[in-house]
Amino acid sequence: MNLKMLGSIAIVAGTAIGGGMLALPLATASLGTIPALLLLVVIWGISIYTSLLMLEINLRAGVGLNVHAITGKTLGKLGQLIQGGSFLSLLFALTMVYLLGGSSLLESRFEPLGISMSHEVAVLLFTVFFGGFIAIGVSWIDKASRVLFTAMVVLFVIVVLFLLPEVSPTYLLRESASELVSKGELGDLWLAAIPVVFTSFGFHVCIATIVRYLDGDAVSLRKVLVIGSTIPLVCYILWLMVTLGTVGGATVYGFSGSLPKLVAALQGVAQSAILQQCIDLFANLALITSFLGVTMSLFDYISELTRAKENMLGRLQTWLVTFIPPLLCALYYPDGFIQLLGFAAIPLVVMIVFLPIAMALVQRPQKLGGYQVRGGKAALTLSGILGLVIIAAQLWIAL
Repeated sequence: MNLKMLGSIAIVAGTAIGGGMLALPLATASLGTIPALLLLVVIWGISIYTSLLMLEINLRAGVGLNVHAITGKTLGKLGQLIQGGSFLSLLFALTMVYLLGGSSLLESRFEPLGISMSHEVAVLLFTVFFGGFIAIGVSWIDKASRVLFTAMVVLFVIVVLFLLPEVSPTYLLRESASELVSKGELGDLWLAAIPVVFTSFGFHVCIATIVRYLDGDAVSLRKVLVIGSTIPLVCYILWLMVTLGTVGGATVYGFSGSLPKLVAALQGVAQSAILQQCIDLFANLALITSFLGVTMSLFDYISELTRAKENMLGRLQTWLVTFIPPLLCALYYPDGFIQLLGFAAIPLVVMIVFLPIAMALVQRPQKLGGYQVRGGKAALTLSGILGLVIIAAQLWIAL
């Protein structure tokens, strides 16, 4: 396995592990650990299948094309319009989520130093500093992702190893939130958790970029997607066990979606100042790696969509289009971390479930050859049904 494959795996896994890692305990705390883990496995299966389906479509449409071009070539202008709207909605929503999460952690980071930072200042600093990496280019983001992702994995292993002995069987084996909420509310909590968990596996936004980066090598790309999506599953399982098993679902549920409160609670469980710092650094790196993967894809998409020139002025213009809309939203909607992550599931389902199914139904009868994911029409039908369930869940909660 060469360095380009390792870097691509880091981008895939890092894109998923971010807001999802920190949001999952907050979104699933009231379900109980075992039901939450079962939900993770089901959503992971959907994510692997849809990523391989997108790989099949991408390779058959042409290596080097972005998602917009692939959709237009396969489904025409209407499909391209639907895809473009969904893709931009998804990436802008995710970028806003990470701006909110990153800025809240930045605020809490400076509090022990006696520095009081407003939400607006924190959002602007996070955007300018970390968003600045995006203008450099994918090869540099690849290198940065390797370093940051490696550091995040090391910190994750340290945190999990030291907190696992603190896990309480009482917390871990809690069946449901029946002692926290009424049965009617429990149903709503399940519906609210499904879109957040689904979005937490939303690494698909970087597939077209990685296909081009690895020169359309189907064998390598399949390994990258399978390994890159399995790493988040393992990490999520361990993370839920550690967070819900030490802090307790009732306590996490009471945080009302606050990332700083979750991080502070985990630090309270830690037995040493060094471990507390590891928890803080891990939370920050989890958001940063995901932020880089998502905004890289958004920047790349906007650049090709607008046919921006590859010079300093062209990249600056693309950067402004990439960050100004989510930045403005993050400045004026400071408390929407979990809600926005759930909303992102709607355009994500359209983009990685419904449109790929439609494109596969167009491409497969043409007998184009090359890589094809297993499952046939049965797998396509099941994926479509599950996609409808996810959207229905989010709409039910929103309405």
